[in-house]
Amino acid sequence: MANATMETTGTVFRPGTSDAEIEAAALKSVKRRKQTVLFWQIGILAATLGLWELSSTMLWIDPFFYASPSAIAERLYDWALNGTTEGSLWYNLWVTMQEALIGFLAGSIAGVLVGIGLGRNRFLSDIFSVYIKAINSIPRVVLAPIFIMIMGLGLPSKVALAFIMVFFVVFANAFQGVREADRNMIANARILGASNWQVTRSVIVPSAMSWIFASLHVSFGFAIIGAIVGEFVGARFGIGQLISIAKGTFDAAGMFAAIVLVMIFTLVAEAIMTVIESRLSKWRPQQIDVQ
Repeated sequence: MANATMETTGTVFRPGTSDAEIEAAALKSVKRRKQTVLFWQIGILAATLGLWELSSTMLWIDPFFYASPSAIAERLYDWALNGTTEGSLWYNLWVTMQEALIGFLAGSIAGVLVGIGLGRNRFLSDIFSVYIKAINSIPRVVLAPIFIMIMGLGLPSKVALAFIMVFFVVFANAFQGVREADRNMIANARILGASNWQVTRSVIVPSAMSWIFASLHVSFGFAIIGAIVGEFVGARFGIGQLISIAKGTFDAAGMFAAIVLVMIFTLVAEAIMTVIESRLSKWRPQQIDVQ
């Protein structure tokens, strides 16, 4: 038995290994895995951009339609330094982000409140379910011309479209999260004398948080889509307007440059959302994968 070993989640330990040593080994494995993931992420990105640049230089692809990473970088530098045909790059970016953020916040709050409210009240959910399904069946992007016709080319029409894009995603997850709450925990809370509001606040909402945050991670991207589609249909400023102008002048580098900007800021928003989720979900046990 002296030469026996213990195996835990793919890692082999000798008998007598202390908990501190096992935890240190687990943390080291996690760090090594993160470094490996980062290496492959950077490597795949570099290989993709390098192959794209080489293909454009060697004319394996037509640079007029597909541009090249160097041309996109030059366009971004020129926009940042000299502005665009529609004014400062940062102002256009701020317009789009403002539309997306307002629509995201309003749509998220409304989606969570309505989702939890209807999830807790089966009678009201039965009444409004047919209307929600009917509205949700409409492709949201086709509402852009209607909103612009009613609200004009300014901020409200873009916010309305971003709101619609976000609301149904968050609502569906919040509603399902409430319905999937542990019935035993709800029963135990009622046995202890909790009111409906206390059950909702202390049991239902924490149970649904994973569902809600799962929707928030993707819904900001939908808010960006709503703002850009609205600008694409009709606007004076914004990234969608820059894309529309680049399309009209067959400026592939300009279109890709605008898309890169949107990708960067969406990833930043995703990172911020992850930090907020980790702070609001400290009650959940930490999971360490050492495989």
